[in-house]
Amino acid sequence: MAGYKLLMSNEAEEFVSDESVDSKGRPSVRAKTGGWRACSLIIGYELVEKLALSGVLANLMVYLTTKLHEGTVSSSNNVSNWIGTLSLTPLHGAYIADTYLGCFWTFAGFSCIYILGVGILTLTVSLGSLKPP
Repeated sequence: MAGYKLLMSNEAEEFVSDESVDSKGRPSVRAKTGGWRACSLIIGYELVEKLALSGVLANLMVYLTTKLHEGTVSSSNNVSNWIGTLSLTPLHGAYIADTYLGCFWTFAGFSCIYILGVGILTLTVSLGSLKPP
């Protein structure tokens, strides 16, 4: 009986203790989960995201006034709304992650939305047919 309990405790230590599952719904194995590989992916993503955000934020007012021909009041209002939205979206993302999708799918989904938005912004600058007259 003691051998059985020892086997069960070693088997239980193999899996993570917070009931996390992998992408196929199986319990996550402690030795293959997280670590520096996952950390480097998250840090790399955050670095690229902050660089893109800094590039867009530094030039957004100039872009709105010169390329989209908005007035300065309208442009500053749009920039303020954009920054406010950026500040609130992590709260919505955390709620969606905790309630519905989980961390990975929420992170992947919002990353795709972010990449799509930066791509559309790049296209509006690059293609003359997308610029207003």
